[in-house]
This record gives sequence, structure tokens and C-alpha cells, in this order.
Amino acid sequence: MNVWVDMSAPAHVLVLRPIIERLRARGHAVEVTSRDYAQTQALLDLHGMEHTPIGRHGGASRLRKAARLGARSTAMLRFGRGRSFDLALAHGSNDLAIAAKLLGVPEANMHDYEYAVTQHRIGCRLAKRVMFPDSVPAERLRRFGVGPEKLFPYPGLKEEYYLYDFEPDSEALPRLGVDTARVVVVVRPPPDVSLYHRKSNPLFPRVLQRLGHDEGVHAVVLPRTAEQRELVQSLELPSLIVPPGAVEAQSLVALADLVVSAGGTMNREAAALGTPVYTTYGGRLGGVDEALIRSGRLRPLTDPRAIELRKRSAEATPTRRDPEPLVETILGTVGDRAAV
Repeated sequence: MNVWVDMSAPAHVLVLRPIIERLRARGHAVEVTSRDYAQTQALLDLHGMEHTPIGRHGGASRLRKAARLGARSTAMLRFGRGRSFDLALAHGSNDLAIAAKLLGVPEANMHDYEYAVTQHRIGCRLAKRVMFPDSVPAERLRRFGVGPEKLFPYPGLKEEYYLYDFEPDSEALPRLGVDTARVVVVVRPPPDVSLYHRKSNPLFPRVLQRLGHDEGVHAVVLPRTAEQRELVQSLELPSLIVPPGAVEAQSLVALADLVVSAGGTMNREAAALGTPVYTTYGGRLGGVDEALIRSGRLRPLTDPRAIELRKRSAEATPTRRDPEPLVETILGTVGDRAAV
């Protein structure tokens, strides 16, 4: 079977890597396309994954996003034509959803945030199978054309699957010059260019000031864009460390005492790895985060003074799930091709 996988954001590299490995282990051929957005392509290179770059992110402008969607979808269509793909797979890529639909290739599209409305109006409607964590209420997805015949929920967090066999790199913190005698915090800025995160996040600069002036803290800030990197560096806060490029963030999260993040993926990675985590997310909370907050695995933050800065005293207990059931669900997309 020939499988087409598209990587359009950094988190997708992590989510789809173990699935690609298992597909190839079963004898399936997999081709990967990538979008120039944040650290997506740098992470693919970091993980040694061959990929064909196609297009780039449209930035914060809705008009530019629409133009780039059209341009990249057209380029993806040209790429896919004549390659005889049997299956397409992505985590939220609308470009692949459009190209696969036009080429008659059945697509499985994974998601874990139900309020990315613009994305779901295209991707969920065009996909043959839509996969969400079972903590997302099914009724929230019906307006996107996702009924019982199309929705394939899976238990837990996607992060618990791709971290199934993860072992942290013990040198990840020392390599960045982190003093592990201090309280080590990993910090992730808000997704400024995401359509579903339009609200300003005034809390985040206050978090940086709170951590950056504390001599007992070493905070590793992981920017999403070059602009964010330049902004954080310009603050010249003594307790902040900004890596010069893409890093393997999961080891940092696993070894940190605390995570403070305005994005979803790193929050859930911390929860999966057993690291205490605060969310400063400024948008509408989805079902996954609601469930994590109810269980105490994620703490909402409204005031930086409320951050409990202390060394972890207990060994973290990760939650791990075998990715094989996800692979089976994805492969099951190839069946009734008349439904494509």
C-alpha cells in the first residue's frame, strides 16, 4: 500500500512518526510532504525523516491563509497525481484533505481540538475517517459533518501514544546550560498565528517577567517562530534560556520541574509524562483540556504569582499507550472506496 502523510505543523512530526514507523514495518510505502511552518521541517530533519517541502504557512492574515491554502492544495494535487496513493494521513492538514479528495484517495484526519472551526469545516468534511480523543464530546463535531459513521474516537491523549517508547535524553538540560540545582521550567509561548487563538494573551509576558527575574529558576523558552525568539531574547531576562534552534522538547519536559505553556501539545506532553503543568491558553478550552483539568493533570493559570516554583520530589509516572490501535484504525480507512 502507498501512503501519503502530510506534516503541516511541528506537533505533527511527533504524532505521526511512530505511526509511519509501524506502517513501514508492515511493508507499506510512505511518502511525507511538509509545510514550511515554525519548526516543522527542522524537526523532520532532526528525526531523520525524509520529506518533500511544499508551500508555507500564511501567517496571521486570514486573506493570506486562504491564498496559501489554495496555492499549497494545488501544489499538493500536482504532487499526488500519478503516484497511485492508496491512503492519505494527516493531523489537521486541510491541504492534504483537499488534494486527497480531488484525487479520490481515502484520508484519515486526526484532530484533538474541536474549536478550530475553519480547519474542521474543510478537513473534517472531506476526510473519510476523523479521529479524536474520546474526551471530546461527539455532539460538538456534528456541525462539521462528523457523524457516528465517520468519527473514530480513541482513548487517552495522542501524546500518550507517541511517547509510548520514549526515554528522555539525560543530557538535554546540561546541553543548553541549564543549572539543574535551580527550579527548571519549560515555557511555550502562545500560537500567535493560529486562527483559533485570536485573543491576545497578556498573561504570557507577565509569566516571562515572573520567571526571568527569579535567581532560583532556569526557564527554557521554546519559541514557535523566529519573531518570538527575537522578542524573548530582546527582553534580556537573566533566568531565561532560549535555544538557538529546534530541540527535542520531550526530554526537556520530562526532566523539568514544571511546564508553563500557552499551547495544547506541550501541556498534554507534560500530562502524559507526569510533569506538573500550568496552561496560559487564551482561547476556548476543548474537551481534552477540560478532562485534564477535572482530573488535576492540568492547572489553569490566571496570575503568575500563583505559580508554585519548587523542585520535584517524586519520580514522574508517565502514561503510555501502544500506538498499534491507531495504526489499525488508520489502515481501516481503506475499505469502501465508493465512500471517498
